[in-house]
Amino acid sequence: MMRIIMILMATLLLAVSSSEAEESALVTLLNTYKAAGAGDFSADRGSQFWHTKHAAPEGAEDSHARSCQSCHGADLRQTGEHIRTGKLIKPMAPSVNPERFTDMKKMHKWLRRNCKWTIGRECTPQEKGDILTYLKSL
Repeated sequence: MMRIIMILMATLLLAVSSSEAEESALVTLLNTYKAAGAGDFSADRGSQFWHTKHAAPEGAEDSHARSCQSCHGADLRQTGEHIRTGKLIKPMAPSVNPERFTDMKKMHKWLRRNCKWTIGRECTPQEKGDILTYLKSL
């Protein structure tokens, strides 16, 4: 079922211009989370989640508390740096990095991966939608 939804969403994205695709990819992903049971999304809840420090997941190489801000930085208009690998992370704010939310597959992948790294589990559809709504507001 998820594969069919992903194919339909990809087809939709091909049908719109690139500027519309940026908005459509994000809107489509938010609609997917709503269809999975999420309620209204909140930039305030997304910001709170983003800045909350979580205990290191069980089995993590280090025991340091983590937040999204740990790697992405306090100013999301600036380049971040992964605290373990040192890899540079392009700014999250779409006002500075307009390519940030143009690829639905990448958004899905990175939300899944980063939630697992930060809090030890995949984020719920509500949490993902709140985070994306917060980031979109920047």
